[in-house]
Amino acid sequence: MNKLVAVTVVALLTFAAAPAARAQALLPTDQLDRIVAVAEEDVILQSELDGAVGNVLAQYRANPQQLPPRAELDRKVLENLIMLRLQVQRAESTGIRVTDSDIDQAMQRVAETNKIDVRTLRASVEREGMNYDAYRKSIREQLLIARLRQRVVQNQVNVTDGEIDILLASNSLKAGEVHMAHILITLPEGANADQIQKGHDKAEDVRKQIDGGLDFTTAAIRYSDAADALQGGDLGWRRFDEVPEAFANLAEGMQAGQVSQAMRGPSGFHIVKLVEKRATGRQVVTEYHARHIEVATNELVQSDEAQKTVREIRQRIVDGHEDFAKLAKEYSKEPMSAGAGGDMGWFPIDQYGSRVAETLSSMKDNDVSQAFQTDVGWHIMQLLGTRQSDRTDETKREQAREVLRTRKAEDEYENFLRQIRSEAYACVINVSMSSATLPQCGAAGMVGDKAAAAP
Repeated sequence: MNKLVAVTVVALLTFAAAPAARAQALLPTDQLDRIVAVAEEDVILQSELDGAVGNVLAQYRANPQQLPPRAELDRKVLENLIMLRLQVQRAESTGIRVTDSDIDQAMQRVAETNKIDVRTLRASVEREGMNYDAYRKSIREQLLIARLRQRVVQNQVNVTDGEIDILLASNSLKAGEVHMAHILITLPEGANADQIQKGHDKAEDVRKQIDGGLDFTTAAIRYSDAADALQGGDLGWRRFDEVPEAFANLAEGMQAGQVSQAMRGPSGFHIVKLVEKRATGRQVVTEYHARHIEVATNELVQSDEAQKTVREIRQRIVDGHEDFAKLAKEYSKEPMSAGAGGDMGWFPIDQYGSRVAETLSSMKDNDVSQAFQTDVGWHIMQLLGTRQSDRTDETKREQAREVLRTRKAEDEYENFLRQIRSEAYACVINVSMSSATLPQCGAAGMVGDKAAAAP
């Protein structure tokens, strides 16, 4: 099971003063826990940092030599916690909400992915020494950030058919999958020549250490500034179109196990390792023809009410032999299919998510499913038929669309993160935890609109 960073929630007095002032006010009296950093309107406690660092130490218990010195590890984890907190704050301030039902569904998906039930998942979490409420809180934060990302990019990222045609005509779209890892040495925003040279020299030094026998994973943990540094910079298996274009171009000419030279990118200097790559053949898939009825949940329709309505509709179809299409037109709230009697057309099993796929996999032709829940509401579905289809051309076109969309989305969200970080008031209490990107509270040269309020 993938471990999530567990954080401990400590009740804090609420102050109307600036974040730094609140931090100072708490420091002298809070003997059980202390503040280590301020992140806008929130603070990060030593217990939270210790818990997050403890997760990393546990993950690398068998290979502790791969970790950087403890002070550097603490700084890396603290910076990750600050960025997480800033994203959660921005999500909440823009009206994004996550309900208990949303968290329950996410927990169910985690359990299903690990082929266990939720009760077993809870036992596993607690057996690993994690507080279950804190684990749920981390799930909530992930959902908030995912929805924030979706909101940031959805209105900014548009891929046209013309762009897809150009990409396909260029023959630059690479088929297959690649497993890569990377090390990032970041450069400050608007870096000057001296800062660029220092970043280059550090990247070259890391590359020489790898040539000298230093394990790449260890090098990433010790030196990388990327968010995935503590995972050894591992990008996992991805389609060629899911990695940065520069990485994909490198991988095409590399052999498994080979490490690239340091190269300059928008965020700094990268060192890339090709772990493995594999080709893909023709895409022959099973397609499903189905129709469905959806009763959406919202402020006016609660989940229990929607579930009851869907079950009653199913009973009218199965026991009363009423027409599915007629009831879909009358009751379904899914705008794309309701007017067509709920007809979803032909589609691969994973097109509409895991809950639809799970339901379809257990159905036979003309079966009507039991009521099931998704993120948008409650549904029933009728399977009309299946067929084998060669979707190689469609898959390639969808791949091209996803390549362009992913590139644009990554650029858009990376710019957004830089913006909120540059605008945010974020600092550390102890000078020993400070760095070029994370100053001590009150230090000269702090970035952010609230820097002037620092003590």
